[in-house]
Amino acid sequence: MDAFAIAQLVLRIILAAVFLGMGAAHFVPRVKRTMAAMVPAPLAGPERRWAATLVVISGVAEILGGLGLLTPWWPVRFAAALGLIALLIAVFPANAQAARQPERFGAVAVPLVPRAIGQAVLGLLLLVSVI
Repeated sequence: MDAFAIAQLVLRIILAAVFLGMGAAHFVPRVKRTMAAMVPAPLAGPERRWAATLVVISGVAEILGGLGLLTPWWPVRFAAALGLIALLIAVFPANAQAARQPERFGAVAVPLVPRAIGQAVLGLLLLVSVI
């Protein structure tokens, strides 16, 4: 195993831990309520009935993606990375919603530009970890 392969493995383990932790956080009641409140109204549905479900779905996706990064099979790792990148794009509207209401969401209301840069870097790291 060369140095790049070792670096990829370490990066995959770190990214998997991050996504597993973030995914698990979706099931902590207080965090789940905050995340559900971040879901934009058009996605949350009438009376916000789909907001909590979307939080659960994204949490499960993060956990599955994190586990996928740890598999020994390259096609599964690659699919997991692509799925996590798609998830980062899919949840961006909720992050944008929070950024527009910092008084309501506090620390999770990361301003839009730094959030976008952070998510782009995370997506790039996911690709580097599996190429």
